[in-house]
Amino acid sequence: MAKNDWPLFEVFIRSKQGLDHRHVGSVHAIDAEMALTNARDLYTRRGEGVSIWVVASNDIVASNPEESGTFFDPAEDKAYRHPTFYEVPDDVEFL
Repeated sequence: MAKNDWPLFEVFIRSKQGLDHRHVGSVHAIDAEMALTNARDLYTRRGEGVSIWVVASNDIVASNPEESGTFFDPAEDKAYRHPTFYEVPDDVEFL
């Protein structure tokens, strides 16, 4: 298999200051282990990461931005999902 035919992996890194992983780029690799190694070498050279995720690009499924109105519309009908729907008692602290 030529290097150009290797699968593409998306790379997500959690920084020392954050709790969430952020997309930082992509790498080509034969498998997930090689993708982790390549991502470490390429995107954490300054020691800024504490965790790396790699996901095969073929496994990512995304919504279409052009259809966002119809895709996200059902969520607007569910008022109970909004925190303003509930009343918090006065004696509840630290919510």
